[in-house]
Amino acid sequence: MDFNMKKLASDAGVFFSRAVQFTEEKLGQAEKTELDAHFENLLAKADCTKNWTEKILHQTEVLLQPNPSVRVEEFLYEKLDRKVPSRVTNGELLAQYMVEAANDFGPGTPYGKTLFKVGETQKRLGGAERDFMHSASINFLNPLRNFLEGDWRTITKERRILENRRLDLDACKARLKKAKAAEAKASAVPDFQETRPRNYILSASASALWSDEVEKAEHELRVAQTEFDRQAELTRLLLEGISSTHVNHLRCLHEFVEAQATYYAQGYQYMLDLQKQLGSSKGETFPGTFVGNAESTSPPPATTSPTTVSATIPVVPTVGRAPNPATAVEGALNLSDVKPPASGTRKARVLYDYEAADSSELALLADEMITVYSLPGMDPDWLIGERGNQKGKVPVTYLELLS
Repeated sequence: MDFNMKKLASDAGVFFSRAVQFTEEKLGQAEKTELDAHFENLLAKADCTKNWTEKILHQTEVLLQPNPSVRVEEFLYEKLDRKVPSRVTNGELLAQYMVEAANDFGPGTPYGKTLFKVGETQKRLGGAERDFMHSASINFLNPLRNFLEGDWRTITKERRILENRRLDLDACKARLKKAKAAEAKASAVPDFQETRPRNYILSASASALWSDEVEKAEHELRVAQTEFDRQAELTRLLLEGISSTHVNHLRCLHEFVEAQATYYAQGYQYMLDLQKQLGSSKGETFPGTFVGNAESTSPPPATTSPTTVSATIPVVPTVGRAPNPATAVEGALNLSDVKPPASGTRKARVLYDYEAADSSELALLADEMITVYSLPGMDPDWLIGERGNQKGKVPVTYLELLS
């Protein structure tokens, strides 16, 4: 019990000494031991690494899981060391709804068949998103968290100890300075004509006491300097390890980019396959809409953007009366006799590869340039494309129309 009380009293004295030194430094009444420029640069680099790592970690978590409630729930599961329950992604949930709707509307109907195809693609997209989130969490988020919760906490602890050692060192320097000043004052030779012998004896005794105090302060200063140097070296080694942390985070960043590139490539391929399926089945879904009667009161189905774009495509003028609907499709399939307008055709750049579904369509290769124009009564989602001596229908969604 006595030992604990002595230790408590000693710790209280050290704390009070540090508080006094810290306060006097803030008020400009005490000197402060400055660290070398290299050490200060290491400290600045460490603080910068910590701040940006926190921001990147938080924003990546938002990217992978935009719902803040779900993020909080996952955080609690992680802190409680429990397995996070599996959740369906938004794409998978949309796929589930589409498939159920297709079954209700009838999988044999055009709308139900298309819903089923789109739902299957959304399911594949949801699976790709799940794989990306898992890979990003393991290969990117976890290393960032490990740095903040492991290495950075150790660095922070050792920096705090170093600051306490510095305060102890500066407090010892201040005590030694005061002791030397008092010793010099006490050892000054008194004036025997004006000073009584008793005061002289007291002055000599005080000088001896202050000499002992100076020796004690010098010993404490040497101990404090040794502890400060040892702690500074330990902290320096930890701070220099930040460079290794950057190398590790760089590797993790490359893995994150690879996972994200794979995810987007899968999504692009899935949507491209779906687009081809929908494009090839459009003739079955909307029969007679590629080339219809110009006087028909029921306009062909069209999306918003292709209609707007195709409105600027020049139309080949018809000769004579409107074609018979019975022979319109046959004429559309045989485009060898169709001549482009003398002026007003447009150039288009192909965005994606397209495989022709039949002989009336023109196969496309990405990034090639073709000439396009429209025919009267054509489905606004399609145009006539020419490439050299080849000619055929091409989907508008695969083109970038150039002015």
